Amino acid sequence: MTPQTPQWPGEQDDAEAAARAADELRALRAGSHGQEIVLGNEFAEIRVSRVETRNGSRLLIEAPKSGQWVALCPLELEALTWQNAATFSAMIGTPFGPLLGHDEEDA
Repeated sequence: MTPQTPQWPGEQDDAEAAARAADELRALRAGSHGQEIVLGNEFAEIRVSRVETRNGSRLLIEAPKSGQWVALCPLELEALTWQNAATFSAMIGTPFGPLLGHDEEDA
């Protein structure tokens, strides 16, 4: 009799979501143009690159330490310029969580 490895509820869903995200990141990196930029300090390091998608150019921002990434369109990037320091402080104060208390997938 082979012992079973314990699983947590939703483990399969998490694995499938991670595989989809990895596939999406690979596809984005395949559309990379120009040289990658790396910025860092004692708190964080990020990699930034321009990628082409079927919907136009995006800025791919990756955090190698955490494995997090986001691809932002020009309007989303412009929206960053509309913010003040309090917005960014709030984002840093709740890392890996949605700023508004809900995730777009839940909406």
